[in-house]
Amino acid sequence: MTPNTAIDLSYDALVLALILAGPIMAIGMIVGLGISIFQAVTQLQEQTLSFVPKIVAMGLAAAFFIPWLTTRMVEYTQRLWGDAMGSP
Repeated sequence: MTPNTAIDLSYDALVLALILAGPIMAIGMIVGLGISIFQAVTQLQEQTLSFVPKIVAMGLAAAFFIPWLTTRMVEYTQRLWGDAMGSP
């Protein structure tokens, strides 16, 4: 394995990790922003009020995106093993 191949594999793995985590993290950020606005308007500063809804929303998002996440990971693994075996 050449250094360029290792760099390419590392880059692809990092990009895939960002792509897979992106939708779930975005939903957590949107829910967090909504809760923050609600807390600012009502002046409620309870910490669990912001934590629990984000966890629930991100859990539901993860459950919803599981088929897509699995497909992307399998495609990456097949591409990785295909490149390792020398096939296109």
